[in-house]
Amino acid sequence: MKLTIASVLLVGSLILSNFSSAQQARNYLSNNTVLIIRHSEKPDNGTGLNAAGEVRARLYTKYFQPFQEEGLSIQVDSLYAGADSKNSLRPRLTLEPLSKSSGIPLHSNIGTKDSELLVQELKTEAHGQHPLIAWRHSEIPTLLRALGASPDKLLPNGQWPDDVFDWVVVLNMGPDGELASAKLIHQSLKLPLSIP
Repeated sequence: MKLTIASVLLVGSLILSNFSSAQQARNYLSNNTVLIIRHSEKPDNGTGLNAAGEVRARLYTKYFQPFQEEGLSIQVDSLYAGADSKNSLRPRLTLEPLSKSSGIPLHSNIGTKDSELLVQELKTEAHGQHPLIAWRHSEIPTLLRALGASPDKLLPNGQWPDDVFDWVVVLNMGPDGELASAKLIHQSLKLPLSIP
């Protein structure tokens, strides 16, 4: 009888140990399509968006629900924006209207200088299959590298230009959570010609 109880406990312990190891090893970037944008247009001075940026942020409520460009149809299911800094609230302000209209929580606790930390969070915390990330343009190349993509292959001279606000980087991650493909899309979204 003692041998049977000990055997049951040993088998149960092994099963729990294997289950725990499998849970720890899960990569939540597996089979994701990650969308990356630059925050919307900025004013000459200040931390927010200018009028065109506010319009773009409002238009994103429809543009990304679902995102349909170049034959893709992606239902964004998680939102990430670079944390507010003393110089800029723009990444958060860019996605706030989409968060409010869709009910998708906006994660904005990681600064854009911490791309590796964001990627680690995406790998280790459940978030859905189609995250949309709004980042500061100067830090997007670092974020791309952290996700396994080559900025030099996607962006002119490996940099996001200062005056470009209408690109979407689409990263397809494989079953192992590693980059399978990457492409740059020019948004078909049109801002009104006259913005106050």
